[in-house]
Amino acid sequence: MNGHLLAPLGATFQGYRVGIWLKNARAAARRAWELEQRQAEVLPVESWADALSPEQREQLEDIDPSWCPAGPVEWQRAFHLVRLHLEEADGTLPTEPGKVTHQGEDLGRWVRSVRLGWDNLTTVQQWMCEQVLGIEPTTEEEKPQPRRTQANKWALNYEAARQFFEREGHLRVARKHVERIPADENREEREFRLGAWISNQRGRAATLPPERVEQLSAIGMRWA
Repeated sequence: MNGHLLAPLGATFQGYRVGIWLKNARAAARRAWELEQRQAEVLPVESWADALSPEQREQLEDIDPSWCPAGPVEWQRAFHLVRLHLEEADGTLPTEPGKVTHQGEDLGRWVRSVRLGWDNLTTVQQWMCEQVLGIEPTTEEEKPQPRRTQANKWALNYEAARQFFEREGHLRVARKHVERIPADENREEREFRLGAWISNQRGRAATLPPERVEQLSAIGMRWA
């Protein structure tokens, strides 16, 4: 019905909590592999009571060879669903969040997260995404710009205020004035609602750090 054994934790079938059962089965399979490794290294082996038998593992592998992945099950499930979608959609890769949902997974969102987080993938995962799904990492142009911190924002507005002062010789800025900082080789043109920002700084004079008060005073700020 679903084509895989990578069920989410809350999955049920005819009232049976198959998601929990598969999670426990994977834990038991990994335990069996650990014990087999110890046995191969001629190390003491503890009880096999909580380990999945070879026959049980073989039965599950016959249903889905990828039922117990080395990495997160959620990642492997999304990979499998994207692969199924490609087979059904003539090779069209979903790239936009919210456009393609399959078995509760937003495939476009997953593809975007894989592309953006490419460097965090294992070598095997990168190979799987590139060779099987045709996914490539984002280019530098596609990467989102890092969010500015409050300190960055203040510094940029201060730069706009200083530009205004150097041009006008004062900092008596009209409330609705917008200051434009022209583009250069390192940045695009930016607009700042300088009038509103100056008014806000004046209203917050009592709580501004002393160094910011000094910086603004040096370029003609009137605090009263």
